Amino acid sequence: MPINTRTNILATLGPASDSEEKIEALIDAGVDGFRLNFSHGTHESHKKTYDIIRAVSKKKNAHIAVVADLQGPKLRIGLFKNDKVTLKKGQKFQFDMADELGDETRVMLPHKEIFEALKKGDTLLVNDGNIILKVLKCDKKSATTEVVVGGVISGHKGVNLPNSSLNISPLTPKDLDDLKFALKLGVDCVCLSFVQRASDIKAAKKIIGDKAWVIAKLEKPQVMDELDEIVAASDMIMVARGDLGVECPIVTVPVLQKKIVAKCRACGKPVIVATQMLESMISAPIPTRAEVSDVANAVYDGCDVVMLSGETAMGAYPVETVKTMRGVIEQVEADAKYFANLQGTMACGSCNNESRAITHAANEVVNTLDKVACIATFSVSGRTTLVMAQERPRYPIMSINPDEKIACQLNLVWGVRTFIDKKVFASFDNIEQVTKGFARISGLAKTGEYIVITAGYPFGKAGLTNVLHIVKA
Repeated sequence: MPINTRTNILATLGPASDSEEKIEALIDAGVDGFRLNFSHGTHESHKKTYDIIRAVSKKKNAHIAVVADLQGPKLRIGLFKNDKVTLKKGQKFQFDMADELGDETRVMLPHKEIFEALKKGDTLLVNDGNIILKVLKCDKKSATTEVVVGGVISGHKGVNLPNSSLNISPLTPKDLDDLKFALKLGVDCVCLSFVQRASDIKAAKKIIGDKAWVIAKLEKPQVMDELDEIVAASDMIMVARGDLGVECPIVTVPVLQKKIVAKCRACGKPVIVATQMLESMISAPIPTRAEVSDVANAVYDGCDVVMLSGETAMGAYPVETVKTMRGVIEQVEADAKYFANLQGTMACGSCNNESRAITHAANEVVNTLDKVACIATFSVSGRTTLVMAQERPRYPIMSINPDEKIACQLNLVWGVRTFIDKKVFASFDNIEQVTKGFARISGLAKTGEYIVITAGYPFGKAGLTNVLHIVKA
């Protein structure tokens, strides 16, 4: 569990990595959180994996985050008489609601929301965007299209609508069932797939409450129209480049990624960059140069988390992949330009409230004093730590909390190392001793080094940071 890096790693678990031995090895290699993908697996298998994560985390005295990723609405076509057909460029092809097997001229599309949203000139994508069709005419039950890019199409393939915003909830009946199960398990965060608008996040939060953070997966280009509101409504953002690269021209994905990360930095909202970061390591022990550069660019931009999907879930080299990603992070963060660049993206342009002023002042103290080892934040809700992380300080943030769930959630935030102490929050008297103790035990500070402390007093008042204190370890 490295303590010398700031950017965190979220790894997806699956058949290649869900054993106790592999999970322990992944934590040792540098994983800060694990993703359970509810598009695959059963409730029983996820519970087994969850229990292993918690047991190994306890054994290693680590506060590893567990993230439940809900499948979201999957729009799929029906079946064909002969299993599959070949669509040729220029031919006409119809999608409709008729519950009949498809052929070379038509196929069932059992989603009325699609037909309600379609209009002439829109694009339909099938099979991860490999087949492209243009809408010629449509009504509430059917759409006639022209094949722009043809190919073989078979039953149950996914459909994407890059030009359309659907009147559909991101929480399907399956998702609601999975969500209920995941919350009962005790996951720390929930990923909401195919978010289109801020109201999607607000609806999910009415169900989830304070039981977990809500991570908005941005997979549709329409989110850019309401990005400010979506970022504000979410606890965390994920740039989900897989479906984003299908829903919009793939060449625009890097630009959208940078815009989303920049917006999150400006708003002080934690952000994950995900999908195909080290894809070739599913089958190879060494990544491509382009993949290494991709990870490095995300780190340079100041994201909180870089995520691995198939690389750790089903790849042949899950532990090696994490070590490689950690190595890239170490190299970037050792570059003198890294912290210099981050200062230009700081959220605190003007310190217009008490919490931001104290936090900004703490960062200035860190940059002024010699022999500073780390920053300590005392936070019941986690807010004091989040505000400190917005500053992207040069030294690690030691977050001291009374609650395991808050500690696990903050373990995904840039630069944060989490510790739990319930007793210190009953009184303000022992914060120096607790700070020194955790700093020395964790190796974050040596005797004689300074630790800068921020806190909100009285404890428990959410959003309040009004204490700045300096101690020597």
